[in-house]
Amino acid sequence: MNPRHFFFAALVCAAAFASSAQSQDQPAAGTPTNADSAAVDVKTKSDADVEKKAADWVGSLKLNDPAREARVQEVVATHLRTIRDWNNEHPYTTVPAGINPVTGKALGALDRQIIANSAMSKTVHENLMAGLQKDLNPEQVEAVLDKYTVGKVAFTMNGYRAIVPNFTPEEEATILGFLKQAREEAVDYKSMNQISAIFEIYKTKSEQYLNANGRNWKEMYKAYTAAVKARKAAATNQPAVKTQE
Repeated sequence: MNPRHFFFAALVCAAAFASSAQSQDQPAAGTPTNADSAAVDVKTKSDADVEKKAADWVGSLKLNDPAREARVQEVVATHLRTIRDWNNEHPYTTVPAGINPVTGKALGALDRQIIANSAMSKTVHENLMAGLQKDLNPEQVEAVLDKYTVGKVAFTMNGYRAIVPNFTPEEEATILGFLKQAREEAVDYKSMNQISAIFEIYKTKSEQYLNANGRNWKEMYKAYTAAVKARKAAATNQPAVKTQE
């Protein structure tokens, strides 16, 4: 055989052998990999967590009606899964970096994630509310929304009652309305950081309302924190109470 022909034949054989070895090392198309299996395991666990959360929330209502419980539980679980999936499939990186047009500051990762999540179809929220209202009375609907937001309405409202002296019924009703708006909007966001950020929008609105109606929020908050510090200092300096022997 011509030496050149022998050389090229050897190259062809070597290439064929390498290709065969490489194809043996790689999984066939459609064969699950370890990464695929891990992703399935994570989603399966997450789905189970969602189902448990929905069951716990609905169970706390004590409806004593298995059919109603099942319908409401499915409404809540569907909503929780949809929120989770949208959040995971639309990370903050899908929103271009830029500035907050109100503050002029650069948008942070949390800002951009909230923008991404706010683009979700409004039907997701509408389906949740319609499903809840079909089987629950208004107080029960609010109880479910409180579960989503870990009771932030009551907690924040108690803070305003403590900070604002001589809190009027009109002020209380207005701010409670703002906080309920925050709660209903916040249920469409996944993490507690996102939920808290939505509440911050309405807390700012509440404080602007107080300022516009003759209050001074900064001064009231300053006086409140000073009083809290004074009480703590007084408690620390109190002599220990002797127990009877």
